[in-house]
Amino acid sequence: MEQRTKFTRTSEVGTLRALLVTAALTLAGPALAADDQVRDFVLDNGMEVVVIPDHREPIATHMVWYKVGSADEPRGKSGIAHFFEHLMFKATANHPAGEFDRAVSAVGGSNNAFTSYDFTAFHETVAPSALELMMSFEADRMRNLILTDKDIKTERDVILEERRMSIDDNPGAVLDEEVNATVWQNQPYRIQVLGWMQEMEQLNLADARAFYDKYYWPNNAVLIVAGDVEPENVRALAEKTYGKVARGPDLPPRVRPVEPEQNTRRTVTLTDARVSVPGFSTQWVVPSYHTAKPGEAEALELLADILGGGDRSRLYQELVVKQGIASSVGAYFQGAMLDDTTFTVYGAPRGDAKLSDVEAGVNAEVARIAIEGVSEYELQKAKDRYIASIIFAGDDPNDLANMYGSMLALGGNVQDVLESPDRIRNVTADQIKAAAVRYLGLDHSTTGYLLPQQKREGLI
Repeated sequence: MEQRTKFTRTSEVGTLRALLVTAALTLAGPALAADDQVRDFVLDNGMEVVVIPDHREPIATHMVWYKVGSADEPRGKSGIAHFFEHLMFKATANHPAGEFDRAVSAVGGSNNAFTSYDFTAFHETVAPSALELMMSFEADRMRNLILTDKDIKTERDVILEERRMSIDDNPGAVLDEEVNATVWQNQPYRIQVLGWMQEMEQLNLADARAFYDKYYWPNNAVLIVAGDVEPENVRALAEKTYGKVARGPDLPPRVRPVEPEQNTRRTVTLTDARVSVPGFSTQWVVPSYHTAKPGEAEALELLADILGGGDRSRLYQELVVKQGIASSVGAYFQGAMLDDTTFTVYGAPRGDAKLSDVEAGVNAEVARIAIEGVSEYELQKAKDRYIASIIFAGDDPNDLANMYGSMLALGGNVQDVLESPDRIRNVTADQIKAAAVRYLGLDHSTTGYLLPQQKREGLI
């Protein structure tokens, strides 16, 4: 999410940055571009196209979002969505492997891809004059990919090594994976996007072809073009390229297993010699922008900002500045998800302070909001900070494309983006207090502890 260090393409852990940016961008809406010029249309084969003109720079971002991610994988095939992201850069019936990358480099552009729980996206940033070339390559590999057993072995080795480096060799990532599998009892989000090692090792050519034939069709994709472009020109190019790709079978609704009621407090502890500073995080299952009642997700977004969104937040001011016991604290809400999501608080001690003191301090601030709420001053400042930061982020066509692409890939529409600033501005202090009361009770939370390999009682 590029966004993450990996061998050939970006993927899930790196997706976090893009998801956080996307969730934030969703709140900025019309301030980011001349949104009265945003155009949304559907090709005859079912592919939706959104064009966001922004003529401040002579560049264009071209993104194809497929409505499939790791949470859509068949049971026992974890990692196939990310694996197939890699395979999409192999040969097609019309182009040898590597030709697409060379074409992007030849025009001075950049390209990459990322996989998340709910979508997979492929993107290029080029001069507008190269837009038709990008469309032709993407439209070609949408249906003309040629895979061999050699391709499978090569890329499977790559993703296995990626998992070793990004998760297995990183104690924090190992703990995150275990916490994830504990927070979620039934939801596919409990499995990391990269997949379980033992299942990744078994992915084969038949798995790849089945995944390709089920999901990689124009009627399961969204095209986003942002930057120095004109809508009618983009429409003509899209019809000339993507419009020639046949429509695929209609996919059933994306209905995942329902999560049972969360009614226990769970903890996960990892002790590792590579850890020098202990830390903790506590997570709660909460609604996402896609599943929340009106105003709830926006309230959770602002709650995260007020509680732990930066050095002006309550957690930072109380535990880092005032008490001096924490080296880091924070909170975040990962709202851009198809199903319910998580709200997280975290912290690590400073100097001789104990992790238990930091955790107690964080929990006290969460409880204080549930009891006392937040002030109108805090709320307005959070809204102002949020909108202002996103306006600056909107200077990048890549962020614009991420904003619209993720919204549509998660089942929303352009109007949802355009109306989002009003929704964030309409959040009340009472809604934030109600969100804290309803969702952030310790009796249904999951906490992960990352500890050095020493006597625990001296650290906790």
